[in-house]
Parts: sequence; C-alpha cells; structure tokens
Amino acid sequence: MSDVASRSKSQQAYHWIKQRIASQDFTPGYRLVLGSIAGELDMSVVPVREAIRQLEAEGLVMFERNVGARVSMVDDTAYRFSMQALSLLEGAATALSARSLTADDVRRARRVNELMVETLEHFDPRAFTALNREFHAILFEKCANPRMLELIEAEWARLGHLRDSTFSFVPGRAAESVREHENILVLIENGAPLGEIEKVSRRHRSATLDAYLIHEHPDEVLGLPAF
Repeated sequence: MSDVASRSKSQQAYHWIKQRIASQDFTPGYRLVLGSIAGELDMSVVPVREAIRQLEAEGLVMFERNVGARVSMVDDTAYRFSMQALSLLEGAATALSARSLTADDVRRARRVNELMVETLEHFDPRAFTALNREFHAILFEKCANPRMLELIEAEWARLGHLRDSTFSFVPGRAAESVREHENILVLIENGAPLGEIEKVSRRHRSATLDAYLIHEHPDEVLGLPAF
C-alpha cells in the first residue's frame, strides 16, 4: 500500500470512528477493536491504528494497558471549562445577534422551544439536547463576528465528545431551561438592552453547569464564581 493510499484510508477510518463517537454509537469506555473496525471498513488494521492514534492525540481515545484502545471517559474538568466558555460566548453572540433577528426568527425559535416542551412528557435527553442546540443557534446565527461563531461550534463539538447530555444527569433542569428560553425570547422581542440579553443568556447556560455540579459534586458547589 502506498503512503498516499494509507493516509487516505487512515482518514476514512478516522472520520468513521469520530462520527460514531460523536453520535454516541461508541460511548465513553467503548473498546475499539482494530480488527473489527478494519473488517467493517474493508481495510487492513494499519490505517485503523493510525486513525486511532490521531483520535488519541485529540483526547477522544485512550489506551489502557492489557485492554487496548477505548473511547475516552467523561472529563469533568474539560466539561466545566467548555460550559463556562459557552456561557460567555453564547451570551455575547446572542446579544450581538439580537437586533438582527426578525419576527420570523423569533417564531422559529419559539417553535423549537415548544418541541422541547413536548419532549418533557416522555423525556429523551439526546433529542432534547439536539433541539436545545437548534434553539440557541437560531438566536446567535446572525452574530456578525465569525470568529465567535467558530469558537461556539468548537465548544459544542467538544461537549458532544464529553458526554451524551447534561440532562441525562439532571432531567429536572430541562423544564427550567425551556422556561428560561421563553424569557430570552421575550427580552429580544421587547428590544431589551443588549447587556441584559447577554446577562440572561449567559446565566441560562451557566445554570445548566450549576445543576450538573450540584448533582455530581455537591461538596464543591459552595464558593464557585458566577459566570
């Protein structure tokens, strides 16, 4: 196999494995068996091994002695950092986008929020999280700062690798979240000061992190700074 062909197959394997990690087909702790993946992709184990090494460098895969490659486990610290970053980035981007949002944009966001409410009766954390992402994307999609949008997308992608959904751990937070969504929409509709829109949007995101920390690390919550 030529070097070029090997790199091409390695990238095929890389994207195939990465997509399954992102979609949660390969969940944290899932063992990545090189031979099985190679058979699935109809290639040798060499490019699969290269792909897994690349994913290891990105922190998505870890190697354990006598076990082999596994999808990385949840990283609490990375999760906190991403959520804190998103609270600041999304708050600012929503404020920068607010004056450009049309009545149709607000109606579209409200419809997504209504779908989120409908999921609460038979709660599906993954579906709720996908709708949540769609809702917020509508609100900040007209932000004129492309770099800020790139950073938000990067943090969303990182969160997708860290855990399935915060709402799996704290489902009660979902009902609070949709109520806060409506509050943000009302502020935008009423032309509230941009500083207020940013603050409320930022607090909305950080409240989800707070709910997770209270559930998972109650002893650490006291004294945490507000974002």
